[in-house]
Amino acid sequence: MNKWKLVRAADFIDFNPRESLSKGTRAKKVGMERLQPFVRDIPSYEVATFNGGSKFRNGDTLMARITPCLENGKTAKVDILEDGEVGFGSTEFIVLREKTGVSNKDFIYYLAMSPILREKAIKSMVGSSGRQRVQQGVLNDIEFYAPPLDEQIEIGRTLRALDDKIANNTAINHHLEQMAQAIFKSWFVDFEPWGGVMPSDWREVPLGEVMEISTKALNPQSCPDTILEHYSIPAFDETRLPIFELASEIKSNKYLVDKNSFLISKLNPVTKRIWRPYCISEYAVCSTEFIVYRAKNPKHKDFYFSVVDSQAFTDFLLAHVTGSTGSRQRAIPSDTLSFPIATPTNEIIEDFCEKVASSYALLEQNHLENLKLRQMRDSLLPRLMSGVLSVSEVTAK
Repeated sequence: MNKWKLVRAADFIDFNPRESLSKGTRAKKVGMERLQPFVRDIPSYEVATFNGGSKFRNGDTLMARITPCLENGKTAKVDILEDGEVGFGSTEFIVLREKTGVSNKDFIYYLAMSPILREKAIKSMVGSSGRQRVQQGVLNDIEFYAPPLDEQIEIGRTLRALDDKIANNTAINHHLEQMAQAIFKSWFVDFEPWGGVMPSDWREVPLGEVMEISTKALNPQSCPDTILEHYSIPAFDETRLPIFELASEIKSNKYLVDKNSFLISKLNPVTKRIWRPYCISEYAVCSTEFIVYRAKNPKHKDFYFSVVDSQAFTDFLLAHVTGSTGSRQRAIPSDTLSFPIATPTNEIIEDFCEKVASSYALLEQNHLENLKLRQMRDSLLPRLMSGVLSVSEVTAK
């Protein structure tokens, strides 16, 4: 670390660089709601008319300046544009860009995710409760030790490799989910293998005949020293990975889950949240904002999971909600058991389960690998960015 030098943030990072984008121009837009917490890549964008907002190019880092978005980890690296293309987004973004010959774009992204910049930015926030914003002047004046450019590049490359693998696994999982649903729709909605008509020996039955809802609960305070594998709404929204936390830190009752169950959110079901718990520890629980389903025949779990994952079930869920639109709507669990499903013979269900089993197994494998990769990245990031650990020490392990 003897070559690292004390630098001022504004001398190392080009904050909110000037870009030209005429008002009325159609361009790619990234709203704050598009970013996922602690996820590097921007998952989606829209094409809209530019009338103001932050402007950026590929390679720039977008960091939320407003609470609670910054605290929640909304920081991303732009990679959705073509060479020379300018995009725009929320006025609540701070744009960070490398300075030629001084800093590296990957290093800057991880710097923005590290305590070095992130925690000081959060502490600089001022404003009314719930609308606090980072003070740009304070951000400019933050001082930290930075390595030479070649070492920045190596640090950025090391951390980027982990995020690249996470992104690749996520893309594969999205494809696997689409494949499983396409097969389900072909067989059990469009009846394509049977000439587009439901076979006469199939029955249409309510979901409650083949599935049950479990409400078996655990009071975390009854086992305060136990580490719980917690499937929560925020955990799903952030990473689709459970959080492992001490039971004493969880204040409300939770539903018990196991490998034969699957979860769907009853809270604001317009945002679809469906989860197959991994149960990689002894004690797995979920928020009571989930409905916990179990197939009465565990061998047919993949088929009934696909039923609940289908668009028809989502539409049914949305038609059976209570609460104000856009507020705290909740689906009514007992009503879902009346959802009608076309039930084929056991032989056909088992054929389907055999066909999709490998996809669901790979989905779980990729999710669990992402859990380990995130843990590794989050462990390495602060140590590499502060010089406590060198890239050579990482590669030697």
